[in-house]
Amino acid sequence: MKRLILSVALFCLCAVSAFGAEADSLVQKNTPPKEESKSGGLLDELYPVSPEEAISAGHILGGATLSLIQANTEDDALNVIIGDVYEADGYMFTVQAFGGYFIKDALAVGAHLGYSRTWLDVDFSLLEDIADVKQHRKYVSNGFFVQPFLKNYLKVMDSKSLYFFNETSVLVQYSYGMSQTDDGEEMDKTRNKTWTIKAGLNPGICIMVLSRFAFETSVGLLGLSTSVVDVEENGESHSRLVYNIVNFTINLLALDFSLVYFF
Repeated sequence: MKRLILSVALFCLCAVSAFGAEADSLVQKNTPPKEESKSGGLLDELYPVSPEEAISAGHILGGATLSLIQANTEDDALNVIIGDVYEADGYMFTVQAFGGYFIKDALAVGAHLGYSRTWLDVDFSLLEDIADVKQHRKYVSNGFFVQPFLKNYLKVMDSKSLYFFNETSVLVQYSYGMSQTDDGEEMDKTRNKTWTIKAGLNPGICIMVLSRFAFETSVGLLGLSTSVVDVEENGESHSRLVYNIVNFTINLLALDFSLVYFF
């Protein structure tokens, strides 16, 4: 009898153990896996780029920018702090082309190539009430630049028509110009040659107007530049000016607008 009771007790204990193990197994199967915690940074929250998007790896971007600023005075003289400008005419012209290749999703490398020209013709008088120094000045300059860049697009929203981006670039520019001043008795000529190296950050917004055609606008956020200017006056004296500029300001009146096509 004792043996029978002991056998029944052992059987019940094994049954309870098996049932508990099976219950634990069912609980583990029905419990959803825990998600890995994220750091919560901006890059962790970006939406993935699909292969058919314009900013996906293997695509090419290209475009051009043309700007022209022209100004001239009216019939009335323009009064400035140290004199009067009687007549002035001039323009600033810049044209550039750029292209890049997406080495990975949302990341492109490329370069800008450009040409700029400035022309100015001014008749003015300095200290009219004291010395009455009247002069006629002409100035013309031409510049060429190359600007390699690294452009990172940020897909903050789940949209294929709106992206944020930042362009990190280094500009190397060479320009030469001549200034001629004539006061009616003596004419002075000054020639200058300038080398400029500038590094900067340009954040902006890209709006896809069509499937492959976009409009982009950006603004300079940070600029570090170094310029070396060689000046020659009347073919006799020569001087060199070296200056460095660190710019942390944002000029919202100097926005850059570009039309971009994605291949």
